Amino acid sequence: MRLLIHNAQIVNEGRIFPGSVLIDNQLITDVVEGVNCPAVSADETVDAHQAFLLPGAIDDHVHFRDPGLTHKGDMLSESEAARAGGVTSIMDMPNCKPATITLETLNDKFVEAGKKCVVNYSFYFGATNDNVSLLPCLDIHRVCGVKVFMGSSTGNMLVDRRQSLAEIFSLSPLLVAAHCEDQQTISQNAKSYAAQYGDNLDVSFHPFIRSREACLASSRLAVDLSRRSGARLHLLHITTAEELALLGDNVTGEAAVAHLLFSDADYATLGSRIKCNPAVKTAADRLALRQAVADGTISVVGTDHAPHLLSEKEGGALKAASGMPMIQFSLIGMLDLFGPVVTVQRMCHAPAELFHIQKRGFIRKGYYADLVIVQPQQWVLSKDDILSKCKWSPLEGHQFRHKVVRTFVNGTSQTAMPLLFN
Repeated sequence: MRLLIHNAQIVNEGRIFPGSVLIDNQLITDVVEGVNCPAVSADETVDAHQAFLLPGAIDDHVHFRDPGLTHKGDMLSESEAARAGGVTSIMDMPNCKPATITLETLNDKFVEAGKKCVVNYSFYFGATNDNVSLLPCLDIHRVCGVKVFMGSSTGNMLVDRRQSLAEIFSLSPLLVAAHCEDQQTISQNAKSYAAQYGDNLDVSFHPFIRSREACLASSRLAVDLSRRSGARLHLLHITTAEELALLGDNVTGEAAVAHLLFSDADYATLGSRIKCNPAVKTAADRLALRQAVADGTISVVGTDHAPHLLSEKEGGALKAASGMPMIQFSLIGMLDLFGPVVTVQRMCHAPAELFHIQKRGFIRKGYYADLVIVQPQQWVLSKDDILSKCKWSPLEGHQFRHKVVRTFVNGTSQTAMPLLFN
């Protein structure tokens, strides 16, 4: 099928320009600059009505809950939410049930995604204290990275032995993506606050329990391990201004959309809906993160999309589940904050470059036609708009200034495939 998208404002590689894109057999075959519609034959012609045409977003950090936690979300429901939000490729985390910590469970996820996922996909392999010997067996052209939880996680995936961490960083053939929070600090904080104020701590205590000191200590350890071993390190969901100084050389950073949108002041109105790990922190930290995204200190923005039922979000700082569904409204939230050029750089170009993804993340001839049309438009998010299986969002009632009109995955709205890596 030949598809022509014309009358668009194309956002690509630092520029916004009027133009058209011709697609044939899943690939972009031409990018034509100018206001005139090219005289070409096509099976379908889409008039973008001067809306933005962006590369599809690549989310390097999602929890689609499949297998084993599918009452919260699954590959079909959450990938449909992703596609509706202009996200055309995802990298899913290993803390499901069973956890993705063997070659068999990893392969099973690829098989299941081939049946369910409506956006392109890859999966992290979860490192543990006991499976380091499997790391050299990973297919570097198929697996996006190795995930290490240097802090508590869903399931038994905490890596808390220094020797195991050193081996993971030394033996991983892939980028090491790290969740950095020092577990000893967190445990001590939790005991201290519970002793002072009781077990039913308000959610506003969450950033003091999972403190900035816990984040910084763990991130410093990860950076030290990276520099000793030469491993490529990607610090996930950075939350503090101090951690930004650790980035550079072989160490890159990710900001999660929630930490760019919310601050600790929002616990008063949103409560445990914005409880996540690492915790949402101060307005000053949020400002520092936003500046780091704007100037490129933070290279990638992801979502840490992690749906829970609202019933699981009850219980305050110690008991409410951590995580929130963010993927469907991440791209437009970024556009509202940063505009189209920075958004495309952090959510499309940079993930493709960092993970060495083949032929995605850019609007280029010969690349897969992962594209999204976004119209500048005022609108308010209601519950009826939400596609995630959990059916809630911390952004309900929020007024956006952009809206996704249509998403193309490999040139259609229906065909997804595994990501391939150089």
